[in-house]
Amino acid sequence: MAEARKVLTLNAISARGLARLPQHYVVGGDIADPDAILVRSANMHEMDIQASVKAIGRAGAGTNNIPVKKLSERGVPVFNAPGANANAVKELVIAGMLLGARNLVPALKFVEGLSGTDEDMHRATEAGKKAFAGAELPGRTLAVIGLGAIGSLVAEAAISLGMKVVGFDPAITVDAAWRLPSQVKRAESVEDALRLADFVTLHVPLVDATRNLIDARRIGAMRPGAVLLNFAREGVVDNAAVVEALDAGKLAAYICDFPSNALKGHARIVALPHLGASTEEAEENCAVMVAEQLADYLENGNILNAVNFPNVAMVRESNFRLGIANANVPNMVGQISAVLAAAGLNIHNMVNKSKGDMAYTLVDVDSAVAEGVVAQLAAIEGVLAVRYLPA
Repeated sequence: MAEARKVLTLNAISARGLARLPQHYVVGGDIADPDAILVRSANMHEMDIQASVKAIGRAGAGTNNIPVKKLSERGVPVFNAPGANANAVKELVIAGMLLGARNLVPALKFVEGLSGTDEDMHRATEAGKKAFAGAELPGRTLAVIGLGAIGSLVAEAAISLGMKVVGFDPAITVDAAWRLPSQVKRAESVEDALRLADFVTLHVPLVDATRNLIDARRIGAMRPGAVLLNFAREGVVDNAAVVEALDAGKLAAYICDFPSNALKGHARIVALPHLGASTEEAEENCAVMVAEQLADYLENGNILNAVNFPNVAMVRESNFRLGIANANVPNMVGQISAVLAAAGLNIHNMVNKSKGDMAYTLVDVDSAVAEGVVAQLAAIEGVLAVRYLPA
């Protein structure tokens, strides 16, 4: 009989996603001693995450609401769902470009302020609409900063609308490069991309290197009258610098998904209430992806799309498996092998991979593993967590 596992949910998670968890899982919002946690937007930084927790699943892409470093030190992988909400964000970026290009929000506010008879409103409309004349997208240049799943979709959509696209991503993966349309021109730097663009869209994570990525200096490198779009993370743009540039006429508009007091009420700013992934389809896709990843880790020890551990997967060829999270230090595989050999356990198959400071090892052995062997493995310096996963 399969071991019962408990999953704590901190937000409402799509039922379609939860249905991907095995039937013997107990899932709910008030579970004690959970094996795993599923979360969307809840802030976990001040949360007392119990020692029973073996994995965290974020039903979305960003993990800023999760204490990833602390969990890494415990050997707990943090899974996310990269690309599952990409289409939803892409569509909102295209909508944002149209909002900026056609001055739609100021135009709507103008119409809301009309009064009098229909004839009075008609006369005021004809007299006032010139103030909201905009520009068409074909022939304009879009700079895409960050060419992952979302950025590449935005680039493809912009090209289909007749736009020119220039892209920059210093850490682009081979898979992402293959996804890019051949028409995307490669920029050598952020500044190189900015100086060519009528529209700039950001698709980067919020890390130390990207905080205030768009500041006063880089805004100075942009074309006068450019439109800046931020549907990535709030901290990648210096709000004060943007407001100053808008007031000076350097920027035409700022369209973002992150309201703040610094932006509120500005005539040339459209701040949406974090709608990027707020579609039924995106929420379902994220929940399905992360639930499947979480279950595969709990049952088989396989890791796919963990932000703090490498991807490691191995087909089961034995009923006796060990999953070992460890610091990326020399001779770890040798020490693990020595403990198993001393216990008379034959290694059937083994995979070890690293990612930065973290590493992960899967080992299939030919016979059952005693509790004492698991304890010996856990006692190796640098080992963070050991899980025995008999089939």
